[in-house]
Amino acid sequence: MLDVSDDVRAEIGDEEAERLLGGDSAPGSYDCTSCRTPGDTDRERTSTVLFVGEETAVLAFAHAACIPSQVVAVSEEQLQGAVRSIQGEGDQAGAPQLPAPAAMPTLTATPDGPVQAELGVTSGLVLIGGDLHPALVVEPLGPIARPGTNGPVDVFLPLLIEQGFAPVATVEQVPPSTPGWSVLLAMGQLHAILMPGVAGGQPTAWWQAHQAMQVAPEWRSAVNKTKRVLVFAAPVGTIGSQPREDLLREALDRAAAAGRLVAATMPLAGT
Repeated sequence: MLDVSDDVRAEIGDEEAERLLGGDSAPGSYDCTSCRTPGDTDRERTSTVLFVGEETAVLAFAHAACIPSQVVAVSEEQLQGAVRSIQGEGDQAGAPQLPAPAAMPTLTATPDGPVQAELGVTSGLVLIGGDLHPALVVEPLGPIARPGTNGPVDVFLPLLIEQGFAPVATVEQVPPSTPGWSVLLAMGQLHAILMPGVAGGQPTAWWQAHQAMQVAPEWRSAVNKTKRVLVFAAPVGTIGSQPREDLLREALDRAAAAGRLVAATMPLAGT
C-alpha cells in the first residue's frame, strides 16, 4: 500500500520504484517520519519520502494521512548524520532521525551594511471562527534590508508581500494560500519553512531550525488533521516572546491593528 510520487520515482528510478510497489524492498513496519508513531505498509497507505542532500539520499516512510510522497531537499550534513545513526543502531526499517539543520540566514540592515540575521519562530494554536488552527509566528531578530542594499529601511513585510503573503487587518480569517511555500514537519518536529525553488526547481529553506523544534502534542495533532499551517510574520520588535497562547494572540491582534502583520496558509511538507 505504498505511494511513490513522480518526483520520488524520478530520483530513485523506475526499477527501485517498482520493487517498492511490489513489496520487495518495502519496510513492512516503520516509524512515521512525520508523527513518529508506528505504521504498517501492509495495512495502511504509506508515503515514500526521499530526503536528498548534495551526494546522499535517504528514503523514509510516513502515513499517507500525515504527508504525501515527496522529495525533500536537506543538507548533506543532515543526511550523513542520519546514515551514521542508522548504521550505529542497525535499524534499516525505521525513518532516520535527522540531526538539526543549521539556521537559514537572512539580511539585516546595519550602519556598516547588511549582515546575516536569523528569524525567530514560535508555534501556537490560533482561534479563528471557533476553530483552533496550527500557526507559526515569524519575527526577525533585526531589521531586514533588501538584498543588495544597506538599508536602513526595514523591508521585511514588503519582501514577503512580493512573495504572496497577504497583509492582515484582523486575525479573524484564515489567510490565503501562498503557492510554492510549505512547512516541513518531519518525525514529529518542525524543521523548516520552505519557499519556491528558482525556475521551478526543488523548494529551498527560507527558515531552518537550529535544532529540530519540538511542538506541543495539541499542535501536532491539529496540523495532522488540517494538513496546513497558518504562518504569520511581523517586523522585529512587534510580537516578542510570549509565554502563553492567549498573550500571543493579543500580540497578533495588536500587530494587525497597527498594519504590521502579514500571513499565508501553507500546506504541510511541500505539498
